[in-house]
Amino acid sequence: MEADENPPDIRSTSALKNQDLNFLQLNVAVILADYGWYLLCLCIGVYVVLQHLQKKRPRQDQSATPGEVPGPKDPVSVVRRQEAMEAARKKMQEELDAKAALFLERQQELEEEKRQQKIEKWESMKEGKSFKGNSRVTQNSDEAGSSTVLKPKSDKKSLRSTGYNPLSGAGGGSCAWRPGRRGPSAGG
Repeated sequence: MEADENPPDIRSTSALKNQDLNFLQLNVAVILADYGWYLLCLCIGVYVVLQHLQKKRPRQDQSATPGEVPGPKDPVSVVRRQEAMEAARKKMQEELDAKAALFLERQQELEEEKRQQKIEKWESMKEGKSFKGNSRVTQNSDEAGSSTVLKPKSDKKSLRSTGYNPLSGAGGGSCAWRPGRRGPSAGG
């Protein structure tokens, strides 16, 4: 009985502890061998998500000025900010209205100019003159007063011979278009 009552040997307890660690080491090695790539991808995914969330969090806090406690804001500062926004909106609206008025004025001027041209054309037609010829004469008289005079090009070279007619089907084209056969089959 004395042998049973003796305390356990130090060597045997250290052997048991090492045996437990070896068992744990073997299990971890097996798990990593089977699922290592999955665990690596999972860790990378968690890291990326955490980085994204950390970037997003400061954006939400930037709306408050530093040193200001989040929560209920001072009503006076809220009113000031709203008044400033309203003033900016009014200024932008006035600029837009001014641009619209200027655009409308330009459109009316263009319409008036077109109307005057139509009147001149009608009067020249009544007199039996060509409108284009009349406008050229007025343009030439205006240009005579200026230092440089532009002359119309008289030596234009035509691209095709004068006898070419694309609707005749002869004289210029190498092939003619013909409609295809009607019916379900063209071959037979």
